[in-house]
Amino acid sequence: MTPLRLAVIIGSTREGRIGDRIGRWFVAQARRRDGLAVTVLDLAGYNFPASLPAEPTAAMRSFAGEVNRADAFVVVTPEYNHSFPASLKQAIDYAYDEWQAKPVGFVSYGCRSVGLHAVDQLRTVFTALHATTVRDTVGVDLLDGEPTGRAEERLRQDARVLLDELCWWGLALREGRAARPYVS
Repeated sequence: MTPLRLAVIIGSTREGRIGDRIGRWFVAQARRRDGLAVTVLDLAGYNFPASLPAEPTAAMRSFAGEVNRADAFVVVTPEYNHSFPASLKQAIDYAYDEWQAKPVGFVSYGCRSVGLHAVDQLRTVFTALHATTVRDTVGVDLLDGEPTGRAEERLRQDARVLLDELCWWGLALREGRAARPYVS
């Protein structure tokens, strides 16, 4: 069977961010699973324009192409002011049809809410793009510092559950798109 192509999108581009570290941790969890081909799309590595140009740039086309190739996604996002970063919204908007009928999961981080306000906002955005968001998330509490012991095991268990759901939906929707193109 062809491996499920999972794209992990690191959504923060801020100086001093920790999203890249959390993203690398999640990617390590995902790469332990058979049947997954994992790609990292770190938004900090894309030279996106500050405002929407009349014609798509090479960076915009490259990102949309990666979204098109993927079968499933995990978005690694911080929570800023009860929402997600503008850099992430900008990147999401560079694709449209490419998101359709594909599952999206979330690894979020923040204080107290562990980024769940950002996830709630992202669920609405991805629903509008005809993507399917999975129920379970991985939430990292930044007040805990480096997770150790029980907290670390809980995060690994949450990652396993998220990956189980993404793999199920990813395979089902990939087979569905192959049998019957999605129409919106």
